[in-house]
Amino acid sequence: MQRRNKLIVGLGNPGKDYEYTRHNLGFLVVRQLADRINASFRLSSFTNGLVAEGQAKYRNLNLLLPLTYMNNSGVAVKSVIAKKQLAIENILVVCDDLNLNFGQLRLKQKGRDGGHNGLKSIMRHLDSNQFARLRMGIIGDTNCGTAQAVKNRDTTDFVLGEFTKQESKQLENFISRAVDCCLVWQQEGTTKAMSEFNGKGT
Repeated sequence: MQRRNKLIVGLGNPGKDYEYTRHNLGFLVVRQLADRINASFRLSSFTNGLVAEGQAKYRNLNLLLPLTYMNNSGVAVKSVIAKKQLAIENILVVCDDLNLNFGQLRLKQKGRDGGHNGLKSIMRHLDSNQFARLRMGIIGDTNCGTAQAVKNRDTTDFVLGEFTKQESKQLENFISRAVDCCLVWQQEGTTKAMSEFNGKGT
């Protein structure tokens, strides 16, 4: 087991139709993270995803964008773990969250799926919840106010919807802070990243 190597997974759906939707925040963050460390994605048929490898502060970092669609994200994650022989506690999953305000970050070392189908799939395929997850809020005053308001509508339509104009203005900064959080997690650990980024908005 390679204890020092780490994997960061961005959750989303493949294809242009989904690229700038709320449910694809994980994809957007990990793509920018790849740019930050000068890593290039390549298609891996073995893992059914886009994979990249790079270094940050002289430490190896593996990146994954599953192409299995959200509900089967765990298939790709399990394949990468097996191929790279990674420890589950050295995995960070980046995803959107219906229970947090837009611009808010929440990092945890382990936990439940919170109703997120991507996390649910990963937990099922790994038979574990012992991986870190960085949740990114998608609820805001400009897109109907509260999580309960969204739940009273069609949740699928909401998460697969595009960002509002106001959200789009804040999106670059939101994604950049999430990338910063990922790098602090990789280099200094979960506790340090939690203290620096949890609960802070754009």
